[in-house]
Amino acid sequence: MSNSPIAFLKGHGTENDFVIVPDPDNSIDLPPSLVAKLCDRRAGIGGDGLLHVVRSAEHPEARAAAGTAEWFMDYRNADGSIAEMCGNGVRVFAHYLQRAGLVGEGDLAVATRGGVKRVHIAKAEAGGDITVSMGRALLPGGDVTVSAGAREWPARNVNMGNPHAVAFVDDLDHAGDLFTAPSFSPASAYPEGVNVEFVVDRGPRHVAMRVHEGGSGETRSCGTGACALAVAAARRDGTDPAVTGEPVTYTVDLPGGRLVITEQPDGAVEMTGPAVIVAEGTVDPDWITPAP
Repeated sequence: MSNSPIAFLKGHGTENDFVIVPDPDNSIDLPPSLVAKLCDRRAGIGGDGLLHVVRSAEHPEARAAAGTAEWFMDYRNADGSIAEMCGNGVRVFAHYLQRAGLVGEGDLAVATRGGVKRVHIAKAEAGGDITVSMGRALLPGGDVTVSAGAREWPARNVNMGNPHAVAFVDDLDHAGDLFTAPSFSPASAYPEGVNVEFVVDRGPRHVAMRVHEGGSGETRSCGTGACALAVAAARRDGTDPAVTGEPVTYTVDLPGGRLVITEQPDGAVEMTGPAVIVAEGTVDPDWITPAP
């Protein structure tokens, strides 16, 4: 493990917060134990996950995408495990690249384990929101149920590059504290775990949600979860754009803020919301590798 200081930034998208580690040449060793240590909210910097910023050409998992996307978001969950994709993370990742002078306003491609994502960075005078084209949702068949405490609900299985179970409930408090992962069945639906969204209606095409993210617990926001929710809601409400021929937009309120999700008739899902950098500094090398 490196005994050199590690430069970092701290950012969030609708309070889904991340430790950002710029490493264009992929030269920093980030084992799961160090990622978990950095994301620890009491003994570390604290975050729902870590954004490792690497040039695609320098990372073995992203070299094939280097001709399309210069930058690879090597995303890790708070427990150090590797994740395919993080919607809020992509916005914060793009905002960091812009802040560092590595990209400008306008369109940007970002490589992720969930595929190359298309990003649009709005002009500051237009509010500075960032829109991410999240790709198309997959809707695996079969019935799924989720449970929390003594309650159980049917859920919609939606994959946005990572797996989700979307449950429409009467009251968000019914999900309980979400410190532990909700149960789901059948086990075969999510062999590697799942993010679970609990959703209530607030008005026409306006919903609110809470989420338990695998590897991170309950988070203040989940971008892919908000997209999965909007796709599930469109099917529930009879507004599937592939059927109507018209795009459909849902406003999604999360504990940490608001996202706007639009699904196009061709199936492309777009997410728009803010991204913020709140701090930057270096990690003490003696903290990274304590003296024996």
